[in-house]
Amino acid sequence: MIVLAAPAALLNAAPGLGARLVGAAVVVTFMVSYVLFRDWGRFGPLLLRHPSLLAVDTLFGSLLLISAGPDTTLAYVSVCTPLLAGLLYGWRGAAFFASLQSLILLLVHATVDAERHTGLAETLLLPGLCVITGAMGSTLRNLMLRLGTATHALTAVRARLAAAEAVQSERARLAREMHDSLAKTLHGVALASDALAVTASAATPDPARLRREAELVARSARRAAAESRELLSDLREEVPQAPLWPQLNLQAADFTTRTGLPVTCHRTGDPLPPLPPPTTRALLALTAEALDNAHRHANATRVVVTAGVQEGHLRLSVHDDGKGLPAGVTLQTLRAEGHFGLLGMVERAASAGARIRFGRGAHASGTEIGVELPLPG
Repeated sequence: MIVLAAPAALLNAAPGLGARLVGAAVVVTFMVSYVLFRDWGRFGPLLLRHPSLLAVDTLFGSLLLISAGPDTTLAYVSVCTPLLAGLLYGWRGAAFFASLQSLILLLVHATVDAERHTGLAETLLLPGLCVITGAMGSTLRNLMLRLGTATHALTAVRARLAAAEAVQSERARLAREMHDSLAKTLHGVALASDALAVTASAATPDPARLRREAELVARSARRAAAESRELLSDLREEVPQAPLWPQLNLQAADFTTRTGLPVTCHRTGDPLPPLPPPTTRALLALTAEALDNAHRHANATRVVVTAGVQEGHLRLSVHDDGKGLPAGVTLQTLRAEGHFGLLGMVERAASAGARIRFGRGAHASGTEIGVELPLPG
């Protein structure tokens, strides 16, 4: 608008000093507007701290307005100055610049009235618009401040909710880790200790049996200590994890050695790809829980672990030939009764981005726990 009004301002300016002053006003007001629009983030705070800069810009613009006349577009654009002042400085700034801009417009009309008479309504139109835009700017400032306060409060609430969710998630993860490893091992230590106490309290204790049971207690205690160190290491840092398939074979062999329940591993489909350490740990923990359930609850005589990649999904299956799941069992009933094994398996599968199912599957009897994990393309 300054550029459009510049020719009229220069034509109406007096030759000599007047034309030079108007030309300087054109350059100054245009460059100030251009710099503010281009880099408001840098110069906006400067304008906030120094309202006198907006006053100087208004005075330079008044030179153009006096020279160009109230019939140009510049006269209507000048009413935006109180709007900007209201946004930046509140109602005090809006009142000051609305008054200043109104006086300038009245002065322009008074200068024009010397040559042509204008009506009272036309004279007061633009000053009235200055008052209205100043009030609008002050109102918008208050609304934006309230919106900013509400936004900050909402951000703080979201941060607290995210922190609470992270804490709850970590508590659930620790509960799963302790249930799947440390708690069971400590339970085994307690049972072995009870057996040792019963053997030692016999009338004629068998030294060989006492030694075996004491060694069992010692092995279980060392295993509990190792699981505690693994849990602490997992909390402190992300340790590298071996590939899944060798880990599954070692897990099956160790389980067979400890419990006597035969566990065989079969690989189907494509070879297993490298997986992130958290995903590998989750799948191994799922397998360990499934094997323990088959041994403790299903009265199984053999377990088959199957793993492979088919159609872009990693499929892991643990099937036992035991008595199967009880009829009507749900996660809610298990939670209410204090059985968290299957619930922990569901949570682990969800944390790894996998789906899990419980049932017979394609088998005539027993229980199959199937895990399906989508792999990246």
